[in-house]
Amino acid sequence: MTEVSDREPPRRRVPGPARPVRPGGARRPGPGARPARRPAPPRRTPRAFRLGSPRPRLRMIGLALTLVLAAFVVRLLQVQAVDAGTYSAKAEQNRYVVHTLPAERGGITDRNGVALATTVDSYDITADPTMFTREQLKVDDGPEQAAALLAPILGEDQEQLAKTLRPKNKDLRYVRLARRQTPQVWNQIKDLKTALTTKAETDRSTVNVLAGVFADPSSKRVYPGGDLAAGILGWVGADGKGGGGLERKLDKTLAGEDGKIRYAQSGGRQVPTAGSTETPAVPGSDVELTIDRDIQWAAQHAISEQVEKSKADGGYVIVQDTQTGEILAMANSPGFDPGDLAHADPAALGNAALQDAFEPGSTAKVLSMAAVLEENVATPDTHITVPNRLKRGDRLFKDDVDHPTWYLTLNGVLAKSSNIGTIMATGELGKTQAEANKVLYSYLRKFGLGDYSGLGFPGETKGILAPPGQWSTSQQYTIPFGQGVSLNALQAASIYSTIANGGVRIEPTLVRGTKGDDGRFTPAPEPEKTRVTSEKTAKTLSQMLESVVDDEEGTGTKARIPGYRVAGKTGTANRVDPATGKYHGYTSSFAGFAPADKPRVTVYCAIQNATEGSYFGGQICGPIYKQVMEFALKTLQVPPTGAAPARLPVTFKP
Repeated sequence: MTEVSDREPPRRRVPGPARPVRPGGARRPGPGARPARRPAPPRRTPRAFRLGSPRPRLRMIGLALTLVLAAFVVRLLQVQAVDAGTYSAKAEQNRYVVHTLPAERGGITDRNGVALATTVDSYDITADPTMFTREQLKVDDGPEQAAALLAPILGEDQEQLAKTLRPKNKDLRYVRLARRQTPQVWNQIKDLKTALTTKAETDRSTVNVLAGVFADPSSKRVYPGGDLAAGILGWVGADGKGGGGLERKLDKTLAGEDGKIRYAQSGGRQVPTAGSTETPAVPGSDVELTIDRDIQWAAQHAISEQVEKSKADGGYVIVQDTQTGEILAMANSPGFDPGDLAHADPAALGNAALQDAFEPGSTAKVLSMAAVLEENVATPDTHITVPNRLKRGDRLFKDDVDHPTWYLTLNGVLAKSSNIGTIMATGELGKTQAEANKVLYSYLRKFGLGDYSGLGFPGETKGILAPPGQWSTSQQYTIPFGQGVSLNALQAASIYSTIANGGVRIEPTLVRGTKGDDGRFTPAPEPEKTRVTSEKTAKTLSQMLESVVDDEEGTGTKARIPGYRVAGKTGTANRVDPATGKYHGYTSSFAGFAPADKPRVTVYCAIQNATEGSYFGGQICGPIYKQVMEFALKTLQVPPTGAAPARLPVTFKP
C-alpha cells in the first residue's frame, strides 16, 4: 500500500504584484501573513557627559607660558644689556688665564768671566691628590706606593710624601712635592711613569700610581764653586729673591723683569686657535766682579787651614789691588755653601770680613806713625828711649814682653811694635794730650775708620771710633796702638792700600761692571779717591814697614818672600767677646803689601781667638800672608823689582 501523507503538498509560489512596504520597513499584513511581532520595548540610551569649554584652560596655559617667556626675556635683557660687562668679565676670567713668565736671573762671574753664580733650568715636582684615591686607582694604598717610588728620586722622606699625597682636604687638587729639581730628576720620574703605563696596558694588575705626578718649570740658582766666595755672593731664597751678599744688594740688576702670558684655556689646556697675548720677560744683567777666582781660592784655603789648626773661632783674608782699589779676594772661615743652606751653620752666614768689628791692635800703629811723620813731629831716625813701664793717667802701660830699657828709633818702635814708644811719639802731636788726641783722630778718619768702606754691602759695620772729646783716660793712650777703637777687615786692608798707593785712599770696589741681554758691557762708576798723606810720608812708611819683615829685630820675619821686598805689620790685640762684651782671647793679624818699593797687592789676615798653639799675629798670620801674597804675585805676574831695601836703623846707642 502506498502510504499517503496527511500533509498537503507544498504550494507553488506564484509571483504577484509587489506589496507595498510600510514606512519603517514593516509590511502590511495580508492573508496568510505571519502575525506581526510585538515591538520590543525601547532601549534606555546612556546619558552623555557634556564637555566643558577648553578656552579658559588655554588662556591659563597661554598666560603661564607668557609669564615664563617674559621672565626669560627680562633675564636675557639683564644679562646682555644691564649686566653685560660684569658677566663678560666673569666669562673672560674663567676662560682666560694669565701666567707669569719668570725672568732669567743674571749670572755672577769673576774678573776673568769664570762663573761664580748661575741659573739653570729646574722643575717643581707637583701632584694632584685626587688622582691617588681609590676611586681613581682602584687600590687603597696609592699614595704609599707613589711615595715609595718617588722618595729615592727626590731625596725626600717617604712617609711625608705619602702624607702630602693624602691631604685632609679631599678637594685639594695641587700639592708641591719638591722644589727646584734638576731636569735629570724629572726625566727619571717621566721614564718611570711611562714604564708603568706600558706595563698597565698588558697587565691589568699593574696600576700607574704616578699618573697624578706633574712638573712645573722653574729655575735654580747654582754656585759652581760651592762655598767659594760665599760671603761675597750671598744666596737666593726660595722666593727667588736675593737673601744676602751681592745677590741681595744687586737683586734688581740680577733679577730682571718678569713677563706675562694670557691665553684661552679649556680643561686646563691652552686653546691654540683662541689666540694669546704675551709680554716677554726681560732677563737680568750679568755682573762681573773684581774677584779673581784663583786668588780667592788660595786665600780661602789658607785661612781655613789655619783656623782649623789653631782651633780658632774664625778668620778672614782680604786681597786688594793697591793701584785700583779692586778687591781680588775676600775669604772667610768658617764659610757656607749658598747652594745648600739647609746644612749651613746659621752663625757662618753673611760676610764676617765686613760684619765683624774688632780692635786691630798693633796693625793700627801705622796710623799713628803716619800722623807723626805728616805732622813733622819726628822722622824714622828720631831717637826714643823706651822704658819697661810707662805711667799715663791712671794706668801703667807695658809692651807685649818685659824688657830692659830699649833705645829705639821711631822706625824701631814700629819694627818692634812697642806700645810704649807709640804712646810717647803720638803724645808729641799736640801741646796737650787733648790736642794730640784731636790730631790723631783726624788721621784715623781720613784713613776711613768710623765710616763705611763705600761698598754698600748688606750688614757691613763701620766700626767704632768715638770723637776725641769722649775718649776715656785709658783710650787716650790705647787708641794709638790699636785698642779702644774697632774696625772691620776691609777697613784694615784699605789702610795699607792707601799707604801703598802713595797716600791716596781709593774706595774699595767689588763690581767691575754689568752686561745686559744685548751683550753690552757697562763698567762700574769710578771709585772715589782721597789724598790722606803726602807721597813722601807714604814712601817713608813703606820703608819703615819693610823693617818689620826684613830686619831681624822685626816681628814679621815669617812673612818674608824670597826675591820680593815686603812691607808689613803684625798685630796681637785683646779681643772683645761679642757674646759677653768683655775681653777674652786675642785677635791675631798681619797686614802688608808687595813689592814694597813698587806696590801692587795688599793682603790682610786676621784670626779670632786662636786657642791652640801661638796666638801672636806674626806667628800664625805671617805665614798666611806669605802664602797668599806669593800666589797673588804669581797669578798677576808681578815681577820682583830687584832693588835693595832701605834698611832703616832700628836702634841707637845712647
